[in-house]
Amino acid sequence: MSADTNPLLISPAARDALQTWLDHQRALKGAAENTITAYQGDVVDFLAFMTVHKGDSQGLGALAKLTISDMRSWMAHTRGPDVGPRSLARKLSSVKAFYRWLAEREGFEPTAVLSTRSPKFSKKLPRPLAVDAAKAMIDCVELQSRHAWVATRDVAVLTLLWGCGLRISEALGLKGADAPLADVLRIIGKGGKERVVPVLPAAKDAVDAYLRVCPFPQERDAPLFKAVRGGPLAARSISQVMMDARMQLGLPATATPHAMRHSFATHLLDAGGDLRAIQELLGHASLSTTQAYTAVDTARLMDVYNNAHPKAAG
Repeated sequence: MSADTNPLLISPAARDALQTWLDHQRALKGAAENTITAYQGDVVDFLAFMTVHKGDSQGLGALAKLTISDMRSWMAHTRGPDVGPRSLARKLSSVKAFYRWLAEREGFEPTAVLSTRSPKFSKKLPRPLAVDAAKAMIDCVELQSRHAWVATRDVAVLTLLWGCGLRISEALGLKGADAPLADVLRIIGKGGKERVVPVLPAAKDAVDAYLRVCPFPQERDAPLFKAVRGGPLAARSISQVMMDARMQLGLPATATPHAMRHSFATHLLDAGGDLRAIQELLGHASLSTTQAYTAVDTARLMDVYNNAHPKAAG
């Protein structure tokens, strides 16, 4: 259920409070639009459930009096075949974030909501491709399209993912004004955070090759990578061509566009790259995220520690 399907399920006061909070997240916290959309959907569904659960539209006063029992009822209702523990944990996190802000603004104690335990789930570590598999993926993608220029385009996109560690949204967000690629790219990532990414000669060459054969004119403010009919290239097109290639190569379903970004980080680390520098290149706020992306294992970290720490010599 959502406010879009039945707006009467949410009181005007709660709806206004939610909109103010979303505006706050967007303007002051720099939250990305995808994050805002997820927050809105999660909290709207929560508020709508509480209306049905309580039998009355929940104003701000009623929302301040929710109990642990109410929270358990919502979690039991929300959990289902299409909502696993990971998704439920994300929804609870959205609700808690909203309640922290609401409680501070309205002056109530949000203990029942904030003390609700998140469901346990095992974190899926990203699975990077081996170097030879990443190369084979790019080679195979080049053979997938009936149009030579489309094949060259797909190679350029994948080379940017693997060679520069870009997210697929960041690669497809490049504009005509970015070409030809400079020695570094200024990328606006999640939450509007800017980072500087070096561009390998191989990535420059791949993009140059695409530009030479692309049948559509490049406009400064238009997307650099074009779809078959000249519109913006969609991420699902790259996902599809990678799916076709991985089936031919016998690679697992984890061989996705994002896996190329994982591979960038892992291969840099294997070559002796500094974890902090890789964190900057990926645009991660937390080093722990980078460690997961780079598939760092305890033995490798201990080797680095034993070889580099000043006390190791003693």
